[in-house]
Amino acid sequence: MKKKNVSGNMLIAQSGGPSMVINRSLVGAVLEAKKHKCIRRIYGALHGIKGILEENFTDLGRESNTNLKKIAATPSSALGTVRKKPTQSECADIFNILNKYGVRYFFYIGGNDSAETAHIINQEAKKKNYELRCFHIPKTIDNDLRENDHTPGFGSAAKFVACALMGDNLDNAALPGVKIDIIMGRHAGFLTASAALARKFKDDGPHLIYLPERPFDMNTFVSDVKKVYSKYGRCLIAVSEGIADKTGTAIATKYIKEVDAHGNAQLSGSGALGDLIAAEIKRRTDIKRVRADTFGYLQRSFPGVVSAVDSLEASVVGMEAVRCAVSGDVDGSIAIRRKKGEKYAVYYKRVPLKNVAKETRAMPSNFINKEGNNVTKAFINYVSPLVGKLPEIGRINPFFLAKKLY
Repeated sequence: MKKKNVSGNMLIAQSGGPSMVINRSLVGAVLEAKKHKCIRRIYGALHGIKGILEENFTDLGRESNTNLKKIAATPSSALGTVRKKPTQSECADIFNILNKYGVRYFFYIGGNDSAETAHIINQEAKKKNYELRCFHIPKTIDNDLRENDHTPGFGSAAKFVACALMGDNLDNAALPGVKIDIIMGRHAGFLTASAALARKFKDDGPHLIYLPERPFDMNTFVSDVKKVYSKYGRCLIAVSEGIADKTGTAIATKYIKEVDAHGNAQLSGSGALGDLIAAEIKRRTDIKRVRADTFGYLQRSFPGVVSAVDSLEASVVGMEAVRCAVSGDVDGSIAIRRKKGEKYAVYYKRVPLKNVAKETRAMPSNFINKEGNNVTKAFINYVSPLVGKLPEIGRINPFFLAKKLY
């Protein structure tokens, strides 16, 4: 739905987990807003909805373009972030504040929970006949937003995971044993699956990959580990934090009870899942060296490991949101769609807020092998252009080692 242009101030905020390129979206939106006379002042709310309710704003319009470009290249959330779902009474307070500051353009950068918050605010604006252009700008390293082929933040986090598993594979080969890496992903296994990009040689790990989209059975898991260990004398495993049993209950929730404002279990705040799995391998096998690491928040804001594609697309979704708003679109979310063809290319599309809010998507079945412990070539083809070039890895030729040198 389009309306005539409206003059007023702009408010932008960040929400949910930070990412390596979320500030690209922020700066993309701010720089684009500076081009349009209908947007008078550009406010940033510190710590999302919390900052709005506390009227804790900064004037982003006063930032120099030079500094904004430095901020764009900086990981994490420059405005600060929050995990908060506004109540009905808080929505009323928000509108009083928006009116007080003359805000007619509102942009919220985040994942599905952030899209839900934007949707709630948008619905309240309509009820009050408050003319507000309300847009969600996508961000999530989980890559689980509906309507999107992929989301800003995922490509860079996937690159981090691939690089980390490359290093762990080399470590595991030098000092053999079983190594388990717990990787983010509540309901979608995209990020954990990206560990497969670490493989260069046939015996490289991760040898096993477990995702939330397939039921996790401890007996089958231990059997898989034994087979790999018997073949290679070692085993590197990538496990999603959201793996669940056949009833759909996340394994980690049996040990972790903390939840956020949206009711989501805090899966990334503990090493309990890795410790549990490692203990089961030790208990059920005679393998002596078993270790586990939980990557946790390291995946979100690691400087220097950024996908060029991800960086560019994160900027564009911010710019596109502003362009849609000033062109007369009342609300929406900016989705990234992949064009058909062998060469990687995308286009951007405004979609209804309600289509992105709250619910998430999972990895397609054709991305996961039938045993449920690895990924397919189709997934590698999907994720490779999003991550880009990875470090070169070499190894000493074992044939030369076997030959006598005298």
